[in-house]
Amino acid sequence: MKSAVETLNPTRVRLSIEVPFEELKDSLDAAYKKINQQVTVKGFRKGKIPNRVIDQRFGRGAVLEEAVNDALPKFYTEAVNEGELNVLGQPEVDITELKDGELLSFTAEVDIRPTIEIPDYSGIEVEVDAVEVNDEDVDKAVEDLRARFASTNPVERPAADGDVVTIDLEAKVEGEVLEDGVAEGVSYTIGSGELLDGIDEAVTGLEAGGEATFTSSLKGGSAEGKEAEVTVKVTAVAARELPELDDDFAQMASEFDTLDELKADSRKRLENMKQYDQATQAQERVLEKLLELVEVPIPEKLLEDEVKTRKHNLEHHQLGQMGLDIEKYLEIQGKTAEEFDAELREQAVKGIKTQFVLDELVNKEKLNVNQEELTEHLMRRAQSSGMSPDQFAQAVVEGGQVPMLVGEVARGKALAVVVEAAKVTDTNGEAVELEDEEEEAAEAADSAEASSEEKTTEA
Repeated sequence: MKSAVETLNPTRVRLSIEVPFEELKDSLDAAYKKINQQVTVKGFRKGKIPNRVIDQRFGRGAVLEEAVNDALPKFYTEAVNEGELNVLGQPEVDITELKDGELLSFTAEVDIRPTIEIPDYSGIEVEVDAVEVNDEDVDKAVEDLRARFASTNPVERPAADGDVVTIDLEAKVEGEVLEDGVAEGVSYTIGSGELLDGIDEAVTGLEAGGEATFTSSLKGGSAEGKEAEVTVKVTAVAARELPELDDDFAQMASEFDTLDELKADSRKRLENMKQYDQATQAQERVLEKLLELVEVPIPEKLLEDEVKTRKHNLEHHQLGQMGLDIEKYLEIQGKTAEEFDAELREQAVKGIKTQFVLDELVNKEKLNVNQEELTEHLMRRAQSSGMSPDQFAQAVVEGGQVPMLVGEVARGKALAVVVEAAKVTDTNGEAVELEDEEEEAAEAADSAEASSEEKTTEA
């Protein structure tokens, strides 16, 4: 076999491959054997038909076609390895010449990973939010905890903001009661905003037995988005009573003996959360700066496939779970289909560029992934997926996704190298020391690469 590589552009090549006919012998033998098992010829046992009879009865062309289809992948792979190419996706194959007994020639056009030069990244500087937790933040956290321990007691008075009311609902559209527009015994906290727009005003001031009618746009169900006439009847009113903020509350709501200890713990938790957010912000901003430094040609077919995949996942998975279709989603977002497609394409470009750049860094820095790192990453991914580690690991192995997880960890380590070399300061001008860089970097890299549906579905 002889092969030659022609560079069509920085991300695509054409392989020209010539195969002497004698090298097709194994494939020809396999083709005759396969046809032997599929056909019947009078006078011959199944599987024992001579090759010359197959040629006479079914044509030499059918045998050659079967043999070539069997041989092409093998010779293509040999040519790729010979050319030391890092190919992407499936090739477009064209048989240019097939002379029986003499020669097989074909070409294969395929996308390849572009050659990327990683510049000096030691001068990257980014600014992140300072970690600041004030007394108001702590008080709000304690109040949120306090609200979780609130009790309710029935009252005989008009409902007021913060009360818990038990209500019956009936929704009509164009005068007709919807099949799924009736609900009874619904518990609702006035002011929570968890039901329909306008319901707070409707029930405020009503006592048990009172009812009111208001107009609202339905947020779900068969008539989602339509204006409906909603009748609400209050069947019970209960006042929420918050526990006293004292040491007894601290002992009831936590493992602490005093309210001061509870507040100190709340402050520490808030600081840890903000430090985590700060680290994530640093990773993302360093990554943005790194991508600005590198020119990366994007294979067009790879980009189109990525856009299609992201759009499919959004339409058939995320939006479906939310009870939306693409038209309704665009209406909520206030975007045209053209704007949405442009945004999706931009995010796909960033995801591909991120993977190419970080993979090149992995090679440049000779980074490896050990079993402990892979296991830790698997545990995090399992947790975010809602599966047990064992279930997630089994799904990964059965789906052949272990190399993908290894790549995610390696890219996280590559980004951590860049972050370590960068200058990170907060909005107060203080230098920021980041801990657990690789873990946050892995998540930042995953976020940039991942299906952009998460970003595009933010209303």
